[in-house]
Amino acid sequence: MNKRKLNFWEIWNMSFGFLGIQFGFALQGGFMSRIFQTLGAAKDDIPLMWIAAPLTGLLVQPVIGYLSDRTWNPRWGRRRPYFLIGAILSSLALFFVPHSPVLWIAVGFLWILDASINISMEPFRALVADKLPESQRSYGFVVQTLIIGIGTWVASNLPWVVSTLGVSDSAAQGVVPMTVKVAFAVGAFVFLVSILYTVFTTSEYPPEDMEEFEREKAKKNQFIPDIINNIGSMPTTMKRLGIIQFFSWFAFFTMWSMANPALTEHVFDAPAPVKESYNMDNPTELEAYNVANTAFQKASNSVGSYMGVYGLSSMAFALLLVLYTSKRRINRKYVHMVSLILGGIGFLIMKFIPSHEYLTISFILIGFAWGSILSMPYAMLSSSVDPKKMGVIMGIFNMFIVIPQIIAAIGGIVFISNLFGKEAINAMLVAGISLILAGLSNFLITNKKAITYEIENE
Repeated sequence: MNKRKLNFWEIWNMSFGFLGIQFGFALQGGFMSRIFQTLGAAKDDIPLMWIAAPLTGLLVQPVIGYLSDRTWNPRWGRRRPYFLIGAILSSLALFFVPHSPVLWIAVGFLWILDASINISMEPFRALVADKLPESQRSYGFVVQTLIIGIGTWVASNLPWVVSTLGVSDSAAQGVVPMTVKVAFAVGAFVFLVSILYTVFTTSEYPPEDMEEFEREKAKKNQFIPDIINNIGSMPTTMKRLGIIQFFSWFAFFTMWSMANPALTEHVFDAPAPVKESYNMDNPTELEAYNVANTAFQKASNSVGSYMGVYGLSSMAFALLLVLYTSKRRINRKYVHMVSLILGGIGFLIMKFIPSHEYLTISFILIGFAWGSILSMPYAMLSSSVDPKKMGVIMGIFNMFIVIPQIIAAIGGIVFISNLFGKEAINAMLVAGISLILAGLSNFLITNKKAITYEIENE
């Protein structure tokens, strides 16, 4: 099928739903550990509580990819029904998660939230490949990254903004502050509205061969064999990209799960108070606990705001690439390599900075890596696979994202960081080393079509 080139605003419209998806991910990534700590979680237990995120991705994304490949409705298209279902479920979960009264309910909401976000997210990746000709793939994924950067920055700063508007950061022991509750409610609203915008402003191409599509759709009980067959026959480039993805997502999962305890403790000197260390029946100690808890909550707001910098940085990175790739070809391999190594340096210097202001530099560098992670691997992959299987391939590719996160969650982070010492900040050293290894792994990519778009007759 000869696909026409889309203008910037058409690509913007089809990608705008990612603003809401990233609001969900940024609030989850920046503040779920804070919610867990507020509800009494120990630092070393936090990564395991995060296992919901990769496990739901491992289960949900290949299924949604497979189903969306086999879906077609003249009005709603192929991918858009999944955007909408995921948006409704995600918005409900975002609203209710900070109201969790106890830790296990918050952990359960994380399962629901992440599964729901994944229902929306995977079809968005496939939509770029569905809609754009080969020459615009890098451009399309970079526009998505631009929107993701905007979402990350705004959502990460929401609790701080709400606090500056006069909403209190203080709360009773074991209660999530109102600043976080309001931020998550705003995120729920933005998630739903942005997805609806894409659903109603974007059309989709029908299957190239409708008769063949209907025959494939009519086949029964082929899901598991098809998934296994596609895993077994994945291209060499996809396998090698998987190694890069492994180290990249191990690093970012480490940041999402451990940055709040690491930075509030090491950089802000305001760790979460441990309830058992205080006699709550003693008014003096109760007051000391409340002071320490308020300091932790304010430090957590600041950590969230600094984490928003990596969204802003990735947005600037993406904007530069948008301007460049709209007219020229890029070497995806070397762009990705340099970006990941710079991000790794950003993580490493966190342990050695003299004050929290220097976190801006760290997260600017991390933003370069994040911007590249969200665009370059998908651009390289989409140039190396069968377009008719784009949805299921993108879902299977997600295995290389979730498996390292599962390994990190079940003890990988704690074990490796403890080799450097017991301080929580050592988890950021682990993230830095992992991201640099991801960068160097780009030397494995040798497929010229994946590295740089090659002009063909379209």
